[in-house]
Amino acid sequence: MPTPSPPATMRGHFREKGIDQAQKVARFCEAHDMQLSLILTSPLRRAHETAKPMAAALRAELMIVPWLASGMHPEAALEELRAYRSQTSVMLVGHEPDFSQLAAHLLGLPTNNAIHVRKGSLTLLELDVFRAGAATLQFSLPCKLM
Repeated sequence: MPTPSPPATMRGHFREKGIDQAQKVARFCEAHDMQLSLILTSPLRRAHETAKPMAAALRAELMIVPWLASGMHPEAALEELRAYRSQTSVMLVGHEPDFSQLAAHLLGLPTNNAIHVRKGSLTLLELDVFRAGAATLQFSLPCKLM
């Protein structure tokens, strides 16, 4: 049975919260001189609405990519990311638990039980070689600490 949508008032609250979090992340990135060359976002509305204010504030190109839609597989995401290896810094805007699974895969963890990427957080993984286990976790900050 499909999960019912939240009432319109709740959807508005979630949308406002997501936009507030996106603006907070953008201000944090600006304050810490984080330069982004590209923001890749899921085509799903909530992710795209979150990515738009960040792209505008950080003056980064915004690109919608279907592989970031909910249900992304880490191996497929890593393969897709190879196309952007010439970019200096790429931000991904998508969904949980997909990002925890991707982080675990990139860090070489056997499961995503050892890492939880919080919604509305900013996580920096450095990746010089595009293969599982090759990333280095620099930080993961929940929005409330920014």
